[in-house]
Order: sequence, then C-alpha cells, then structure tokens
Amino acid sequence: MSITVVFFLGLFVALIGVIPPGLLNMTAAKISLKEGPGSGITFSSGVCLVVFIQTYVASIFARYLSNRPDIVEILQRVAFVIFVLITIYFLIIARNQKETKVETDVKSKKSRFFYGMLLSGLNVFPIPYQAYMTITLASFGVMDFERTNIITYVTGAAMGTFVMLYFYIFFFEKIKDRKFTSQKSMNYSIGIITGIVALITLINILREL
Repeated sequence: MSITVVFFLGLFVALIGVIPPGLLNMTAAKISLKEGPGSGITFSSGVCLVVFIQTYVASIFARYLSNRPDIVEILQRVAFVIFVLITIYFLIIARNQKETKVETDVKSKKSRFFYGMLLSGLNVFPIPYQAYMTITLASFGVMDFERTNIITYVTGAAMGTFVMLYFYIFFFEKIKDRKFTSQKSMNYSIGIITGIVALITLINILREL
C-alpha cells in the first residue's frame, strides 16, 4: 500500500473524529479569539503531539491484536455494542444536555502548549478509536502494520487533528453564533459519527461470518 494513501487514511480518520465541536477544538477557537491565532496554534501543537503518541500506541496495540484473530472477533462485537449505545446516548438521551463552558485562563504561549498536551492527554478516546480503526483498515487490506506504514499513518492522524483545529481557530468567529456550535449540535454530530463507525463494525463482522 502506498504511504501516500496510508497518510491520507490517517488524516481522514482523525479528521472525522475531531469534526464535532468538542473540548479541544472549542478551546483552541476560544483561545484564538481571546489571544490571537498564534496562541491557538501553539495550543493545537501541544494537542497534536499527544495525538501522535496516542495514535502510535494505538497502532502498536492494534498490530499485536491483529495476530490474535480470536480476540479481534470478540472486540469487534463488543465495539459494535459500545458504539451503538454511544450513538443512542448522544442522539436521544443527551439531546437536552445543558451547555458547557470552556475556561481558558492560561496566558503564556509556552503554557498554552502544555495546556494543549494536558487536555489532549485527558482525552483517552483516540487510543481505542484509532486501535479499532487501524485493525478495521487492515482487515479490509488497505493498510498493514509495517513500521513505515505505522509512522505514516500516525503522522497523518496528527496532521488531520491539526487541520480541524486550524479550521476552528480561523473560522470560529464566523460560525460561533450558529447552531453548529451548540451542545445539541455537538451531541448530534458525535452520535452520527459513532453511528457510522458502528455500521462499519457491523459490515466487518458480517464479512467474517
């Protein structure tokens, strides 16, 4: 598989995971509004460094699991149930959730970088998400777990995260008063994404029956 294709797979998978308005991208946008794009980009760089590490750990874990098809089969079924439950939660149960406020009181750019690392480190969802997605991509034969491909995929994932944070930094001013950035819209977007992942999981399970 071409490393260019692997790079864009990593970019696309990460991009999809960061599209919904969430803590990281909304914080990047609000930092940019208060202190300028430079601080927002510094914050985003800290986020992406941690995403790089998290995705690498996830890929190594996925490589290990790829040699245990029995475990992968069980995890696929567990993942399907989890993603369905998450989808139901965000599309139905959480629709009346109150708005959350993001505090951005750290000032220096150096602090912004480590603040980005901190918030990204607290968000452990990318590890199981990327582990599952890399296993799924490998099962479809669109990537393998050679070292070069793993590094390429991980780099693409970090870049995909940065691209979406960059979008929020420079375009949040234009969309902040729209429904797109509301808590209800955020929950709906997450629900749609987890629903798509659940559908992909189901297709993969049925392929192996």
